[in-house]
Amino acid sequence: MGDAAESLLRVRDLAISYRRGGRELAVVNNVSFDVLPGEIFGLVGESGSGKSTVIRSLIQLLPANATIGAGEVIFGGQSLLRLREREMQRIRGRDISMVFQDPLNSLNPVMTIGEQIGETLKGGDGARSRRERVLEAMRLVHIPDPMRLYSAYPHELSGGLRQRVAIAIALVASPRLLLADEPTTALDVTIQDQILKLLIELSGRLGMGVILVTHDLGIVAQTCRRVAVLYAGRIVESGPVERIFARPAHPYTAGLLQSIPHGPASEGLLKGIGGTPPSLGSIPAGCPFHPRCAFAIAECRGERPPLVAHEASHLTACIRHGEFADFAHG
Repeated sequence: MGDAAESLLRVRDLAISYRRGGRELAVVNNVSFDVLPGEIFGLVGESGSGKSTVIRSLIQLLPANATIGAGEVIFGGQSLLRLREREMQRIRGRDISMVFQDPLNSLNPVMTIGEQIGETLKGGDGARSRRERVLEAMRLVHIPDPMRLYSAYPHELSGGLRQRVAIAIALVASPRLLLADEPTTALDVTIQDQILKLLIELSGRLGMGVILVTHDLGIVAQTCRRVAVLYAGRIVESGPVERIFARPAHPYTAGLLQSIPHGPASEGLLKGIGGTPPSLGSIPAGCPFHPRCAFAIAECRGERPPLVAHEASHLTACIRHGEFADFAHG
């Protein structure tokens, strides 16, 4: 999970539930990970795995029916879950910023690009200094002709430029941690590649930690140093990207790898994962992946497997992880 002494962010045993129809439905269970300064850390899983809920909880952007039932989130030595909204406002957008999935929805259509990037700086610098910092942020994310586009509106920009604007908004206050929630989903492959390379460049240049949420392990391979794989609200495997890609120790991770076009684990025809993820109200007993797992045995339907060490810094929640790794790669 990383060196806690050096961690920029430390998440431990995070548990989150949603209240629906008078029921408390667990969406995140016992999630733990660290993010180091200057590191891009991946959170991967299918839709409904809980990955977006995890990162939104870090800055208290959960819906009203959500409850954080347990765990701790330590950022820069400070417990974020204990902060009141007024205290959180001093951190959100400044020390920790977020880039959302669809920039056209997250940007205000009636505000100019310059106004939106400068919003976070209001109450601090004067107007002239604020304008210079906005232009600097636009140059930082390689927005062409920033003086002209300063007065443009979101609908006048391409999808790639809008996403660069969204990243500039997140970076203008020089955050220490960036939360990127599927930031390339709405973009074509060429622009997606440019945005991912930009995140790598900025993380290295600024020493900024990044949590990259995605459903695509191909993006993780291109971008991240370490990754945690979520399934039904739990981490089922985590560790260094190169180690997990070379020798996954959980059948779900292996299934995701086999579905990547031209990925490290795909040879010949791509293979899908049969079935669908469980709904919040009907997560099966035992290992939540066992109904879809060709490697499952009777014991997998009993108690939930804990996250244990498969190898140094490589964790997995599969009771047959040693056998599976040998079977899959032997």
